[in-house]
Amino acid sequence: MARPGYTIIVHRDGALASRQVRVSGWGARVLVVLGALGLLGVVLVLILYGPIVTAAARLPVLEREAAALREENARVNELAQRLDDAEARYAHLRGMLGGGVAIPELRAGPGRATAAGDSPVYVAPPIVARAPQTDTAAVPEGPSVPHRWPLAVGSYRTRGLASGDPSVESHAGLDLAVPVGSEVRAAGGGLVRRSGTDPAYGEFVLLAHPDGYETMYGHLSRVLVTGGEAVRAGQVIALSGNTGRSTAPHLHFEVRRYGRSVDPTTVVQEGR
Repeated sequence: MARPGYTIIVHRDGALASRQVRVSGWGARVLVVLGALGLLGVVLVLILYGPIVTAAARLPVLEREAAALREENARVNELAQRLDDAEARYAHLRGMLGGGVAIPELRAGPGRATAAGDSPVYVAPPIVARAPQTDTAAVPEGPSVPHRWPLAVGSYRTRGLASGDPSVESHAGLDLAVPVGSEVRAAGGGLVRRSGTDPAYGEFVLLAHPDGYETMYGHLSRVLVTGGEAVRAGQVIALSGNTGRSTAPHLHFEVRRYGRSVDPTTVVQEGR
């Protein structure tokens, strides 16, 4: 009696004869086992090497993203350099307008902000007091109408006399940008009518002169005269500053006659 087995018939299209392949029962079982092992091997290969193949497929995408990040980093470095340049120019400008006071470099230490999000506190160096220098030999004594420029140092005119409504003056004098601590001189001889602190003018001095003239000096850092004191033309009466309603260091200079403001440039000239 023949052993049980399996017969596989192979017939090619167009051929008259067919081929028969007989596989015994145990051979068929071996083939099934080998096929299962092969399928299992394929599954293991997919499990073990699938992530590697996927990562390899993503490599071009990652390279493009890395190139984009490098370009972005280069732009950030360029912006940081521009910011450093702007801060340097701002510090230089502060030095010009603020008597050499520049933004100090922050370093780690007690009371200094170093972590992201902290608010840095900039501390200006102290201003060294100095005695005012008045050339009394060249300054006549006694009252006189305003005729001298109030500053001996160079200044930059940032705003002049302006008026909108004839009954309301929107800006009653000159704004002269100078470093904090510049010497402010009396435009003419007279008496100190008032001196003190005002919300708008800050520290100020108001002088009374002959013929109904008055001169006002505002946004000062230090007043060197007192009310009722007699001053001569060209005498140092204060030091300029940035007090009151002021956005930058400057001297506010007004000339009034009979209570009405007049253009200071029609009375005094720079350098005179």
